[in-house]
Order: sequence, then structure tokens, then C-alpha cells
Amino acid sequence: MFTVKEISVNQKPWFPQLPIQVWILAVGRVLTEIGNGLVIFYAPILFVNQVGLSATAVGIGIGSGAIGGVIGRFIGGSFADSPMVGRRGTLLLSAVISASADFVFVNTHNLPIFILGNLLMSLGIGLYWPPREAVVADVTTDQQRDEAFAVMRLVDSIGLGLGVMLGGLLISANVDYRILFAIDGISFLVFFSVVYVALGETGEFTEHNSNQGLQSWLAVLGDRPMMVFLVVNILFTTYHSLLHSAMPLYLSNFVHAGGLSAGRIGSLFTWHMVFGALCQLPLTRWLNRFSHPNALTISMLLWGVGFGLMWVTGVAPMAVLWAILALSIMGAAVSAYIPAAAAYIVDVAPESMMGVYFSIFSQCWAIGYFIGPSLGGWALDRSRYIADGFWLAAAVSVGLGILILQYLQGIIKKN
Repeated sequence: MFTVKEISVNQKPWFPQLPIQVWILAVGRVLTEIGNGLVIFYAPILFVNQVGLSATAVGIGIGSGAIGGVIGRFIGGSFADSPMVGRRGTLLLSAVISASADFVFVNTHNLPIFILGNLLMSLGIGLYWPPREAVVADVTTDQQRDEAFAVMRLVDSIGLGLGVMLGGLLISANVDYRILFAIDGISFLVFFSVVYVALGETGEFTEHNSNQGLQSWLAVLGDRPMMVFLVVNILFTTYHSLLHSAMPLYLSNFVHAGGLSAGRIGSLFTWHMVFGALCQLPLTRWLNRFSHPNALTISMLLWGVGFGLMWVTGVAPMAVLWAILALSIMGAAVSAYIPAAAAYIVDVAPESMMGVYFSIFSQCWAIGYFIGPSLGGWALDRSRYIADGFWLAAAVSVGLGILILQYLQGIIKKN
């Protein structure tokens, strides 16, 4: 089933040799991810248990952000490929909008304001992803690219891990949740400063970039391998959204006697991030011997094992130990997924349409973050039987993803 690439016998240096622009983005990303980590895993718990919204309402509120995400990714891809705005200008705009979303969350007391905050945050994140991935693609060679995307994933993990740990400590100290969102907003303003001062424009624009408009979007929709990939990518992003939305609430309200404490959940997700960071570069280098669809198949298998172990966490004794194992496996699943998926886009995208291709790619995150929180919130508002069984259903669903990936591998071989 798996084909193996020929790989060099020369040992790569332990520390990746990458362009300075990648490290500038990495520094800025660590700062924003520390802020995100303060709130991302705790937001469902905070808005259900402190603000008083139902799990379904919070799921719908988070899922509604998909609207802003779709718009943001569409605009972000077009802006990133435009000489008038470019990669740098789009990154700056995304930071401003994301910071404004956090200050809406600071003043959230009801569902409509919660939805507004999610719309703005998703708009800012949607604007961010196409130019960030395009910058990495612009400045790296084919040999560097997988590791460059792995480094970006690594700094995501480090920042999130630090943020989750800090958030757990602050919540354990009974700090008002609004302060967490204020710190997250400040982190986006710091990211704005880093990009403004240290990062130049990396895109090389031609007259074709100015005139392609809608034609570039139609060209992507006519790319068969890309369209097949997008179907399975929606599964990956849905799984990722469940990790951030439904899983913390499940651990809080369904696991063990009365659920796990916010501090313990924070520790679990900190370990999830730490483990993902530790295995990021070694796993990426090992997966480089496989084609990108086959590397993604390995990630899909890991997701299935992780979801199965989350079901065990809810129904078996020693819940914390099972949760550690489940979140470790899912940390490896995420580490395997993101570099391979981003590198696949670079493989299929023409240089003049890199931003648009990454925009379409990142639309899957908007769709996944609509499906996952909505389904997860619905399941957690039902009986214990349904809440537990939800993770088994997620584990079984990876079979569909594996079939699609092997079909994609067949298309690539024919071409």
C-alpha cells in the first residue's frame, strides 16, 4: 500500500537550516500561540460553566465562526497573491482583526456577543493562514519545505503548550476568564509589531497576479487531485476541531467521578502539545520517505487510535492514564498531518496561484471547525451513552479517510 521515496544517506543536521523569514514568522507565531493557548482549550468550559451558555449554544457559537473563516480565507488567498496587499500586508490585517475579536470576548455575556467574537476571530485566522503558508513556500527550496512546515507546526505546539499551562495556572488561581482573552489580544498586537518591523514582502508578483481574479479560483476547482484532497482534508480539520472543542468539555463533564478539574485538563493538553513538539521533527523526517498521501494515511490511522482511546478514557478505570495515552497519540497525529498536507499543496500549486491554493486548502479548517464543534456540542448535550459512543463513531470514520487517500495516491501514480 505504501510507496517509499529514495532518501539521501547523508544525515541532516539536527537543527533545521532554514531562511530567516521562516524564523521571524516562527517567533511571532510562538507569541500568538501562547495567547491562544490561554483560551482555546478552556473557552468551552468557561462559557458553559461561568457564563451559563449551554454546550449546544457554545458549539453553535464556535461553529458559526466558520462564516468568518470562509470569508477570511477567500480574501486572504486573493490578498496574498495581490501586489497591492501581498503576504505581509495580509498578515498585518489578520493580526489587527484577531486582536479586536479578543476584546469582544472580554465583553461577552450572552450568545450574540459570543457569536460576534467567533466571527471576528475566525475572520482574522482565515486571513492569516494563506499568506503564512505562502511565505514559507516562497522562501524555501523543495528540500527544505517539509521541515519548514514542520518547524511552523513545532512553534505552534510550543506556544500552545506554554499558553495552556499558563492558562491552567491562572484558572486554578480563580483569575477572571476575561483577563485571559485580554492577554490573547495583546499577543496578536505583538505579532503585528514583529511582522511590521522584521518581515519584508516575500511574494514576487507579475501582471498575471493582478489580472487573474476569478480565473484562479476556477482553475483550482478544476484541479481533480486537489479536489479529492480537499474532501479528506475536511475530515482532518474536523478531527482537529473536536480536539479543541468537544474533548475538553467531555473530560470536564463526563470523565471520572464528576469530571476532571480545569487544572488537570490543562496539564493533559500541555502534555499533548509537548509530546507533539518532541516528535515533530523526527516524525516529519521519517515520513519524508513516503509520498504525501501515504504520510497522511499514517496520520489518519493515528487519529483513529486516539479517538478509540478517548472512548476507553470515558468508560474504563484509570481515566487520567488513558487520557494521557489518547492525547499523546493525537499529538503525533497532528504532527504527522500538518507538514505533509501543506507540502502537498506546494506540490500541486502553480507559483502564481500559491495564495489561492492555500486559501482553498485552509477553507477546510473553516468547514471542519463548523462541523466538529456543532456535532460535538450536540453529542455532549445528550445522554452519557451518546457522549461516549461519539468517540467510537469518530474512530470508525477514519476508514473513509484512508480510502480517499489511497484513491488520491492512485491518481498521482497515473499522472
